[in-house]
Amino acid sequence: MAKWPEKFGARKEMATEFLDKAAVESRDELRQPWGEPLEGTQPGGGLGWSLERGWARLRRWMLRAFRPSYVRRMEHLRQGECPNCPHDVVDSRDLKFVRNVCGYRFPPEADPHGWRDRFWIARDGWAEICLFGLPLLGLAFGAALLSPWLALVPSALVVAVVLFFRNPRRPIPSGPGLMVAPADGRVTDVTDVEHMPMVGGPAVRIGIFLSIFDVHVNRCPERGVVIDARYRRGRFLDARHPDAGVRNESTTILFRNDDLPGRYFVVRQVAGAVARRIVCYAGPGREFDRGDVLGLIKFGSRTELYVARDPDLEILVRPGQRVYAGESVLVRYGARAVSGGAGFSHESPSDSSNGQEEFDDAQ
Repeated sequence: MAKWPEKFGARKEMATEFLDKAAVESRDELRQPWGEPLEGTQPGGGLGWSLERGWARLRRWMLRAFRPSYVRRMEHLRQGECPNCPHDVVDSRDLKFVRNVCGYRFPPEADPHGWRDRFWIARDGWAEICLFGLPLLGLAFGAALLSPWLALVPSALVVAVVLFFRNPRRPIPSGPGLMVAPADGRVTDVTDVEHMPMVGGPAVRIGIFLSIFDVHVNRCPERGVVIDARYRRGRFLDARHPDAGVRNESTTILFRNDDLPGRYFVVRQVAGAVARRIVCYAGPGREFDRGDVLGLIKFGSRTELYVARDPDLEILVRPGQRVYAGESVLVRYGARAVSGGAGFSHESPSDSSNGQEEFDDAQ
């Protein structure tokens, strides 16, 4: 289960300037920065997001006006610290928008919507389910009055919208040196990267394409601490496009691997032609276990995993293979890597002297 450090921001100094300095150069575009620090869980916004934020402001006003005792009780139950907090947090529902940048948290029993987890639906999908599903459901009822056959198409679309945001339980593999898939889908490429500043040296990229029929919940590949998380605005090319990773809107998350000494890995959530909203729960200092839910990409997308290349690294997947988030093992580090032995010469990103060096993503 994802954890916060005892004092939010205590490890934030681990976020280094190399992400600001590192740049990408696609085939025909000028250098683009990796992005800016996240300011919320869905940095790209969107209609559903705006409606939810508007309703949240109205809800907080009504709670303070008509249920002041509830507000006081939530203040008493609230845990963690957020010095000079700019976020208006009354109860756990408000953390949905800022859980990756706010140090507050609430115990599970204080969650008014905890019952929703029993439905195996991602919390961040309920707004879209209501926004798209309810009108389709009304259309289905109206069509059924004319003919039951007319109701089949809108009814099927309602089911499809709900299933898109499913969050099934997954058996998480155990064992040292394993890294599991960050997303469901099909492996599109396994690419060597000559130098990637974020992992301190040579890396291997594994790209996964998520169709609209896949589960779109992202999971953490391995136990680690978030060093930095950045959001980059961009295009919305087809997620299967070879340049989607460097041109499309994306969120890039750098982890320090707690189980492999001196190792770092990167997960990148990439928006696609249909999937244009990225949800990211990662923030500097936050700890994740292998298989923990990391975020969500709404409606078809791409997820990439970058791992440090090592003589003891064994790649267990190939292009075209189907994988499942949190369950399928993508790579395995050998005994020497797990013990921190010889054969590994990567630099720590914070110590890298060449933050300006480019990341050759295309070849």
